[in-house]
Amino acid sequence: MSLDLRIINNVGGFTLDVGWTMGNELVVLFGHSGSGKSMTLRTIAGIAPQGDGHIRLNGRSLYSRDLGINLPPQQRSVGYVFQDLALFPHMTVEKNILFGMGGAVSRAAREKAMDMMQLFRLAEYKGRYPHEISGGQKQRVALARALMRNPEVLLLDEPFSSLDDQLRLEMRTCLINVVKREFQMPAILVTHNVLEVFSLADRVMVYSKGRIVQSGIPQAVFNNPVNEEVMSLVSLKKLYPDYLFT
Repeated sequence: MSLDLRIINNVGGFTLDVGWTMGNELVVLFGHSGSGKSMTLRTIAGIAPQGDGHIRLNGRSLYSRDLGINLPPQQRSVGYVFQDLALFPHMTVEKNILFGMGGAVSRAAREKAMDMMQLFRLAEYKGRYPHEISGGQKQRVALARALMRNPEVLLLDEPFSSLDDQLRLEMRTCLINVVKREFQMPAILVTHNVLEVFSLADRVMVYSKGRIVQSGIPQAVFNNPVNEEVMSLVSLKKLYPDYLFT
């Protein structure tokens, strides 16, 4: 499993200029708001202007300006969990998850949806609507839906930002147990939460003004910031026990 990308894109006066590769790992994009993290995810998914460069997933070109390739989102084998989850309020838990298969109602699709509901501990809520379940349950529905088509990479755009600390902990555990261990696929997480970086990331990339200014394992980045901006970000560690950063 691998993702290789080179993105050079200007949208509304903001330039995203990044290039990196990843294997079967969980990479966290970290940095101030407006630094290009979410734009990177949207570009990979094919729901943002593509600009110059290329995106290759497991050796298959999703986008290449030079080769004239630009696959639509539904052909990219990418799972995406949005910050606002984007659950359909008029659909039950089961139907929201089935939508991950394009709304298919075949027997195989229903069996797959049931498997996902059991995996994410949602089976007893299958007939409920989003407003009838908790925030953590909504998060699990969004994850289950994103994984229905067995994507080759999972994109997570601040999926836990609206949760309280207890639910954040629950969802971090879910992400580790289900996504990293059960599905064993590459995943990219955008977050502003220091604890999520340290509890989830195999590697962290620090974004600044559309570029990557530092990357590496979390401990190395946080203990050796390369400039004042990175230092201002990682100074948040003062709010937490020192042992997290050693």
